[in-house]
Amino acid sequence: MQQPSGFRFATVSEGLHGQPAVQWVLKRNCCLSPAQLLRFYASLCVVSLGIAVFFWFMGATMVMPFAWLELAAVGAALLVYARHAGDGEKIVLGNGRLVVELETAGRTRRAEFNSQWVQVGSVPGDGALIRLFEQGRSVVVGRYVRPELRPALAREIRLALRAG
Repeated sequence: MQQPSGFRFATVSEGLHGQPAVQWVLKRNCCLSPAQLLRFYASLCVVSLGIAVFFWFMGATMVMPFAWLELAAVGAALLVYARHAGDGEKIVLGNGRLVVELETAGRTRRAEFNSQWVQVGSVPGDGALIRLFEQGRSVVVGRYVRPELRPALAREIRLALRAG
């Protein structure tokens, strides 16, 4: 994959039938993968339960239930984090089509538009998201781009649509 000249976010890849396609892959910025998170949680459990067992044998029996409660709460929070670690948006422009795939918590939603009819707008509000629409259908993208960079992304998509 290569970076098209003048584009900051897009790359060029091989699309259908060997034709080049411009694509934008916008991902959530996560510092830990789900596997790393599982190892971290396992080590936290070992340390916390080790301390709780020590105090259990010293006669402080109420430490153990609170250790389990703490680990359950932290586990639930980490589970929510892990479910959304792979969230992202993929926009592919090629062969006269603009395909948008939105992944949230492991579920993928796909929208496909005719690239000649797509318009690029913004959703009203502060840090406006980018709205791609065609003939009454629309999809909102740009959640994983900093608000101050969204206008640059919208310009890039407009430029690619005009060139395509």
